[in-house]
Amino acid sequence: MPSFAAHRADLAQLADQHRIRRLLSRQGTDFASNDYLALASAARLRNAVAAALAEGVAVGSGGSRLLRGNSDEHEALEAEAAAFFGSEASLYFASGFAANAALFATLPQRGDLVVYDALVHASAHEGMRLGRASCVAAEHNQVDSFEAAIRQWRKGGGTGTPWIAVESLYSMDGDRAPLAALAKLADAQDAILLIDEAHATGVFGAGGRGLAEDLEGRGNVVTLRTCGKAIGCEGALVCGPRIVRDFLINRGRGFIFSTAPSPLMARAVRESLHILADEPERRERLHDLVRHAERALAPAGVQPTGSQILPLVIGDDAATMRAAEALQAAGFDVRGIRPPTVPRGTSRLRVSLTLNVTTEDVDRLAALLQEVVP
Repeated sequence: MPSFAAHRADLAQLADQHRIRRLLSRQGTDFASNDYLALASAARLRNAVAAALAEGVAVGSGGSRLLRGNSDEHEALEAEAAAFFGSEASLYFASGFAANAALFATLPQRGDLVVYDALVHASAHEGMRLGRASCVAAEHNQVDSFEAAIRQWRKGGGTGTPWIAVESLYSMDGDRAPLAALAKLADAQDAILLIDEAHATGVFGAGGRGLAEDLEGRGNVVTLRTCGKAIGCEGALVCGPRIVRDFLINRGRGFIFSTAPSPLMARAVRESLHILADEPERRERLHDLVRHAERALAPAGVQPTGSQILPLVIGDDAATMRAAEALQAAGFDVRGIRPPTVPRGTSRLRVSLTLNVTTEDVDRLAALLQEVVP
């Protein structure tokens, strides 16, 4: 049998289903990135990195945090992040995927139950696959479904800790989790609430502290705050009780056996947190842009979400990709999203709003969408 025959067959099947993925270069007006506040190329952030280099801050860490890879920059970021978000402690990971996978693989124990929203990120699924707890899906944003799963588990003899896993703002639908009701459920069921704030951090809440800002600091809440989206840098911060930080350092294989993130990037994230606090006008401009886009894109079939993520569900995979290619050819970087990233039959164009675009850009996109979407 030729080498990689199974892999070639799998890719051919994906191509037949119009689901083959290819890397595309950055071209056209940005309606695809998660750089919501346009911090990735902000002059203030570039200047902070240049100053750090001049001070001698290292580009690479040289090892894992438990060997020689730990630096003052990591420690300073984690202390500032905990103070900024209002948690007892935080821990910095190299990516959101790595952090989420480590959370789910490490914190829930054998005999526990993870009840996760059906639309949680792939990184959470990867962590659950590696973990030791039982796992069950709840209907999207349906608190009663979470409660029923916990009650059914307890009725069957479950005696461990329930873990409720959600995203505060869902990356493909742009809708929000009912966090207050879920927190109430967690209290009633002696559960721990895991909240992925990846797409809310920087965009919502006082000072950009996210949709879970009122819950941060509670003893049964853990949040994940990605640094590569609105914060404009790289990595992710796990925020929560100090026991969570200590346990991940001692038992989290994804943390223990990984080279530490760049100290230079840790400095950059610190500066981004300062920008969030100092420049609220960025969030205000983004929310103004969202309101304009919801009006402008409505005739094309885009449903308002109240967030910077505006999906246009087409359904068919091939039709979705044809529309995306037409938009890209016209100078708009809009990407088509297909299964398994979204459920079968819900392929869509994902319009992501950032401060890299203007209201005029939105209006031009709105006009073209009505031409290319079937």
